[in-house]
Amino acid sequence: SPPLSVSPAADPAVISPQDPTLLIGSSLVATCTVSPDFPLKAEDLYWTLNGRRLPAASYAALGPSTLSVALARLNGSRQQSGDNLVCHSRDGGILAGSCLYVGLPPEKPVNITCWSKNMKDLTCKWAPGTEGETFLHTNYTLKYKRRWYGQDNTCQEYHTAGTYSCHIPKDLALFTPYEIWVEASNRLGVAVSDVVMLDILDVVTTDPPSDVHVSRVGDLEDQLSVRWSSPPALKDFLFQAKYQIQYRVEDSSEWKVGGHRRCRGKARCGRGSGCSRLVPLQVVDDVGNQTSCRLAGLRPGTVYFVQVRCNPFSIYGSKKAGIWSDWSNPTAASTPRSERVAGGCDPKGGEQNTTLRRELKQFFGWVKKHAYGCSNLGIKLYDQWRVWLQKSHKTRNQVGKEP
Repeated sequence: SPPLSVSPAADPAVISPQDPTLLIGSSLVATCTVSPDFPLKAEDLYWTLNGRRLPAASYAALGPSTLSVALARLNGSRQQSGDNLVCHSRDGGILAGSCLYVGLPPEKPVNITCWSKNMKDLTCKWAPGTEGETFLHTNYTLKYKRRWYGQDNTCQEYHTAGTYSCHIPKDLALFTPYEIWVEASNRLGVAVSDVVMLDILDVVTTDPPSDVHVSRVGDLEDQLSVRWSSPPALKDFLFQAKYQIQYRVEDSSEWKVGGHRRCRGKARCGRGSGCSRLVPLQVVDDVGNQTSCRLAGLRPGTVYFVQVRCNPFSIYGSKKAGIWSDWSNPTAASTPRSERVAGGCDPKGGEQNTTLRRELKQFFGWVKKHAYGCSNLGIKLYDQWRVWLQKSHKTRNQVGKEP
């Protein structure tokens, strides 16, 4: 006998509307109509939403084989792929399904910030809007063009610096302003950010300073010398740089910021200021050579971890402030231990009194040269004198040891 002709099986049922998109707070009436090929009646059906059975009070039979369900004041979808609305037969079998996309249209992206690593690329970040959550899958597209005559370009490398970010690796022009904006779109609409205009030279950052070395300053028990090299990637460009140092003791996780200066040579941190800034002894604009600064007011016999970062600015005359690099890897060094013994009775008390009087006489003589009026007297000035005195003692000791 000839083979039988078998038609494809019909769907057991159809849900209408299929995969609707709705605003939060909307209401919906969905229907499930069973195919005539299946001997099921409306009373044989029930509904579930995300696996939970909906109450029978929300059902209505619209015909012998059609059952509706009413959903009021819908909340945002639990997942961006949509909520699952399913029509079942009495024995639990799945007859048909529909995805409900309930959410909000996207808001205008805000806070676009961009930076260029060594003028070779451009990375931008943004925020999704004041509310942020739309409960729907939302696409973000970063676009850019040269300000006056360029065509629109679309960024391709997303999520490189966080969820809302994109990286443009090449083909960027210098000395040319760019227009940059972000478009957000989902099933409920499109929103476009304000346009940001920038020049690559105004948003340059660089690698952390390299060759960071931390060492003792002779026998000075409260000081460390920090040296580093300027950014090698920018050595062929005309620019200036300022640096910032942060440090912490070995048994602490809290970093203290030492300050930032365009400096080469020595700088020290005043004890009275809590090391909130570096006071430079020498300031130069040319950072092409090796740079160094000195930290003072440290604890004797203590291990310190030090990091340095760089902010290149005024590249080819740019008027914008630069962008800080990442911190360098921590470098450790320890201050010398103090040789003074706390407490106890010193049989040479008379000699100590003589020494104290001599030091006070030196201090007041030093103050006459360095303080202008009583308003400048303070612990910071005294600490500066102590550093000067330690250096003077060290110099005398070295001279005394010479043959």
